[in-house]
Amino acid sequence: MTLDIALAAPHPAALDAAADIVTAGGGAVDAALAAAAALTVAYPHQCSAGGDLIALIRTPAERVRAVMSVGAAAAGIDVAALRAAGDRMPPIGPLTVTVPGVVAGWAALAELGGQLPLARIVAPAVELASGGVPVSPGLAAAIVRRWDVVRADPGLAALLLDGDGAPLPAGAVLRQPALARTLGAVGADWRDYYQGELAERLAVGLAALGSPLTAADLAGHEAELADPLRHTTGSGVTWSVAPPPSQGATLLAMLTAPDGGPAGTLHTAYRAAQRRDALLGDPRMNPIDLDGLLLRADHPDRPASPASPKPAGDTVAVTAVGSDGTAVTLIQSVFQTFGAGICEPDTGLVLHNRGSVFSLDPTHPGRLRPGARPPHTLCPSIATGPDRVVALGCQGGRAQPWILAQVAAEALTTGDPAGLLARSRWVIGVRDVGQAQPSLLLEPDTPAADALAATAADLGLRVVRLPQRHDDAGHVQLARLTQAGLDAASDPRADGAARVLRSG
Repeated sequence: MTLDIALAAPHPAALDAAADIVTAGGGAVDAALAAAAALTVAYPHQCSAGGDLIALIRTPAERVRAVMSVGAAAAGIDVAALRAAGDRMPPIGPLTVTVPGVVAGWAALAELGGQLPLARIVAPAVELASGGVPVSPGLAAAIVRRWDVVRADPGLAALLLDGDGAPLPAGAVLRQPALARTLGAVGADWRDYYQGELAERLAVGLAALGSPLTAADLAGHEAELADPLRHTTGSGVTWSVAPPPSQGATLLAMLTAPDGGPAGTLHTAYRAAQRRDALLGDPRMNPIDLDGLLLRADHPDRPASPASPKPAGDTVAVTAVGSDGTAVTLIQSVFQTFGAGICEPDTGLVLHNRGSVFSLDPTHPGRLRPGARPPHTLCPSIATGPDRVVALGCQGGRAQPWILAQVAAEALTTGDPAGLLARSRWVIGVRDVGQAQPSLLLEPDTPAADALAATAADLGLRVVRLPQRHDDAGHVQLARLTQAGLDAASDPRADGAARVLRSG
């Protein structure tokens, strides 16, 4: 049977890897995983096999499952010492590294819907890491923007600076032999990452860098398979999002709010952000007020945790939908640009700083505890309905719910998905969007900008009018199957592309 696949990703190398896998007989899940693995090579400022993964997968049997591969804090983390040092977690560094979940997430997705061995799926990424990939404009800009962080870490400096200590420019060839060996080991047996020789090497490297993570912490990680949160609209479309510790409930609150126009949407985003910041945590550690997150119920006022650091360049999303109805939306992340500011040199892994979002408030649901998973920004979504399947995901940190909400409804019906993703957008935030106070950021020609600005003033938000399209407005990836067939679109704010891959 000929199987075609619509796929969108933020870098052309991801599309090339996916195309190779489809030619080899892979399906939508295999293609998405190949793209994801290639992105860990081509986009080390945004994602890594040293980061986390949250995904949704829809099988031809029409069941949507969530894959939550979110790593936990070290069992030996010294919470008291961190509280004594200040009111918030450090933004980067070894104490912000939690167990990386990406590799276990890949394996879980492959088991749910893959058709090819993992070794074949990651082979294009291994070749890319070994042979080299041109530095993209996005990566080149990230190296310059995070120059102090790159220069301070021996692993990142060796990877991203030339022989004279200057940043690699766009077009330069980036070779990562250590990462090629790591990805090859993952393909041979992914469990080695958590319980084998690779895990031991990573643990030794982490200890040398000052991280409390141990081989036992790595061995304790498992990807969680969970039922998504769902809402079915009056038109029969069901939206599925990831459960806590993802902020998927915040996205669902946006998607299910009554249509109040631009002012109502902004009000909803403002309330949803407050609820998320006050209520989101790890349901394995304590009950989560889901009704509060979904704006279905009031909750006692409590202070939110201190604003988290700006996660510019934090994330990549890959969306894939097959002609058989299989769909996957996969998001993997190092959180802040270059994560914790650490590349472990023996494995070539850029390590994420997800731990920086833990609260140090001892009463907060998202507080730091040994073995706790941090509140998570990643919130992929799948919509299913009469004669259509739509996979959505985006980069955008804490702003992902409002970014996706601005495209979700039209993503079901538009005849011009690329034009939809190119449209100007708005976001709200504080430090996460580079602002010193709560702010509304408006890209040029954002629809209803004046009404949004007036509402922002009523809410006490500073209004910032951006001079051009900006990364803070997110990198949305969209793939879908409708009565018209397969199509896909990639956000022009990234370096990406989208296409329908033909297997025959």
